[in-house]
Amino acid sequence: MSLLGMPFVDNSADTVLHVVALVVMVGTVTALVVGFWKIHELPINKAHKEDHHQLGLITALTWIGFVWHWVWVLAVFVAFIDGEKALRRLRDIWHEPGDHQKSTLEESNNA
Repeated sequence: MSLLGMPFVDNSADTVLHVVALVVMVGTVTALVVGFWKIHELPINKAHKEDHHQLGLITALTWIGFVWHWVWVLAVFVAFIDGEKALRRLRDIWHEPGDHQKSTLEESNNA
């Protein structure tokens, strides 16, 4: 074989290498598509698992997220954050007496 000659040309090794390359390429593209789909369906799966009350909204946002990707991020937030529990916690923090109010309440109770 010379330095200018091409290896694996016009023999069975050439065909085998092309088939291996095709299998690797198809496998890689398939794995990428399946991985993208599983990540994209994450909000819907979480909503089903948690029996979320906004399942329709999350599904619609996920499908719209194929076109506008920022909408998919919104679907993730809605699916993973329980809005009612977050609002209740925020309300409790808002109505929780501060240190100054606690000492005033304790003094009035002791009197």
